[in-house]
Amino acid sequence: MATLLLVHAHPDDEAISTGGVMLKARAEGHRVVLVTATRGEVGEIYNMDEASSRPRLGEIREKELEDAARILGVNRGEFLGYRDSGMAGTSDNQNPASFHQAPLDEAAGKLTKILREERPEVIITYAEDGTYGHPDHIKAHHVTNAALDQMLRASESWTPKKVYYTAIPRSLMQAFMDQLPEEAKQQQQQSTIQITGTPDELVTTAVDVSDFIDRKKHAFQAHVSQNDPNSWFATMQDQIFRVAFGTEHYQLARGKPGMALPEDDLFAGV
Repeated sequence: MATLLLVHAHPDDEAISTGGVMLKARAEGHRVVLVTATRGEVGEIYNMDEASSRPRLGEIREKELEDAARILGVNRGEFLGYRDSGMAGTSDNQNPASFHQAPLDEAAGKLTKILREERPEVIITYAEDGTYGHPDHIKAHHVTNAALDQMLRASESWTPKKVYYTAIPRSLMQAFMDQLPEEAKQQQQQSTIQITGTPDELVTTAVDVSDFIDRKKHAFQAHVSQNDPNSWFATMQDQIFRVAFGTEHYQLARGKPGMALPEDDLFAGV
């Protein structure tokens, strides 16, 4: 049995981008450890009363994450204990308790403690662009790499076999957008979240998670306070959802491929 450890920024990130490989890892007998930097205290609230939910949103989203993690088969879940930083350029970025403002060595030290306890063979986090530029995603990238570098400098007896970044191939993102109904395209174009995708040549790994797609969707739906019932994501036809989310893509950032590229298994060669 090997261990998969994921470093995510907020509750719900785990289900959207990595829910399939988490479920696949558990089905194959591996251990899954989820590290989440913040409790998602900032952001829009859906399906709940804003006035009563906002003061305790971190608590609400922590519980939602517990529910989603249960669906995904997580063996251990940990928070790094920072506050959600909000989107780039907002006042929440300046909050001294935010993940964005956290001293890099401090945050990396917290993660290093978990890495030493778990000694995972495979680690997943975000690429340097944070998928869509969110400060907390970008910080998770830097904190994960800083933690690994700290351990290398300390000449640790253990290092992970592989480190991956989540990826959406640029060509796939364009093809997906082309398939959306016109109304959904307009919604996406007006959104503050713009995803250009990872250059195709950087994508090393494509994992078929179609057998787990229903549970992956169920895990995302467990994040009730973040599910806009009118969004293009929520109203997407099942066929399009399966095409878009039935394969998860990754960029191998550290370590060696376990097979000829593209890999179809994160644990190949482990």
